[in-house]
Amino acid sequence: MDSTDFFTQLLTEYGPRVVLALVILVVGLIAARLIARIVSRLLERRAVEAGVRSFTVSLVRFTVQIVVILSAASTVGIAMTSFVAIVGAAGLAIALAFQGSLSNFAGGLLILVFKPFSVGQFIDAGGVMGTVREIQMLYTIMDTFDNKRVVVPNGSLANSVVTNFSVNTTRRIDLNFGVSYEASIDAVKETLHEVLAGSELVLKEPVPLVGVTEHGDSAVVFLCRFWVDAPNFMTATLAINEAVKKAFDARGISIPFPQRDVHLYQR
Repeated sequence: MDSTDFFTQLLTEYGPRVVLALVILVVGLIAARLIARIVSRLLERRAVEAGVRSFTVSLVRFTVQIVVILSAASTVGIAMTSFVAIVGAAGLAIALAFQGSLSNFAGGLLILVFKPFSVGQFIDAGGVMGTVREIQMLYTIMDTFDNKRVVVPNGSLANSVVTNFSVNTTRRIDLNFGVSYEASIDAVKETLHEVLAGSELVLKEPVPLVGVTEHGDSAVVFLCRFWVDAPNFMTATLAINEAVKKAFDARGISIPFPQRDVHLYQR
């Protein structure tokens, strides 16, 4: 058999398969995009969180594309057992090379499923305290108090303790004030109650608590415990500290410096 007959036979035998495989590939990839759009719209109508919706759409598109590629390969005549074996070996090599990335991907999936925090919330996790700006598949992007952009691997976030300051609508503030032993306890308590009652930031319920917590070396320590709306935590802390100092000054209540009495004896 000469080369012309060989190529003719090859084209006759495999030509239709190749054409059909290309049709399946093109139509399948277009269908993958359409299916992904449909899934995105359905999830958007159900008000699914943006991060979860994006991850789900990507997963659906990727799954459909894999099915299309396998179908096209099968149409050409590639044995699925051999193809799967090759894909499996390649997948194992990739997994060993990207263990850290896979861990971060799994961490991102856990974050999206269990939702220990969401975009816009203020958290302390993975050694970083800041506001969550974006949750990606491998990393979470946060902005700190001093406006630094920090990229934290999802793997470390998923395996660390997460303190979420934004879930609850209210927060409690505990402030301690030391006054001299000469000051009247009733006068100090009355002053602190007046400061709290006069602040618009302090919630009326639960009722603020004021009382003596310690007899220190040079001061009587009063606890001032009250609740505020979560966004007002820092503002209220600063405002009450300032207001208490002004009220103490107006009423002659002193805040003593640490001091010691030294007695000298002559022999």
